[in-house]
Amino acid sequence: IYRQGTVVTADTGFANEANMKYLHDRQINGYVPDNKFRSRDPKFQNQKDKYGKRHQDLPDKGWKATIPASEFQFDPVKLTCICPSGETLTYRGQRDAENGKTRVHFEGRLLQCRHCPKKHRCMQSPASADHRNGSGRQVSFTVENKRLPNYTDWMKHRVDSQQGKEIYSHRMSVVEPVFGNIGTTKRLNRFSLRGKKKVQGQWQLYCLVHNIGKLANYGQ
Repeated sequence: IYRQGTVVTADTGFANEANMKYLHDRQINGYVPDNKFRSRDPKFQNQKDKYGKRHQDLPDKGWKATIPASEFQFDPVKLTCICPSGETLTYRGQRDAENGKTRVHFEGRLLQCRHCPKKHRCMQSPASADHRNGSGRQVSFTVENKRLPNYTDWMKHRVDSQQGKEIYSHRMSVVEPVFGNIGTTKRLNRFSLRGKKKVQGQWQLYCLVHNIGKLANYGQ
């Protein structure tokens, strides 16, 4: 189907280096934006001021403001970190982030955090330092990588192009109404059966009803 001009689009949940490499190596005409693609588009620069932030009216989950990582003394050369109380945190290694950069992770020792006078301002759950299976304050920092362009950069260029914006803008009108109709109007927010065969049958029945509705409304 790809040789017939089929275009593949997917949401940001599928944006990772492995998927981008897969599309590139197999020459699949795909458009998968990263989670910052709108922030690079001037058309969306005033979106938050106009419509507000997403999920701003959700109930409070109990998260409190703690001492930020910027208050910790991080040395990217020696890979050391000192907390606001003057204690040296334990180095926990490095992990590659999706943006191509590296995150360096540190964690406070249990005894350090357990007896620290600032732990109620520093930790989301200070009680976790009170037992042997708990953990101390965890903090991480971004380290800039001087790297070569990767497949994610290749996809960013495709998505940010005028053609990419036009193609991806159609995804909302093609895909989302199907989920909205089946999930909200038809109320299939979860399967009532168990097992692959039964779930597949239930899903196909709902798709059948969805398509009958399309034919009834737009069949002419």
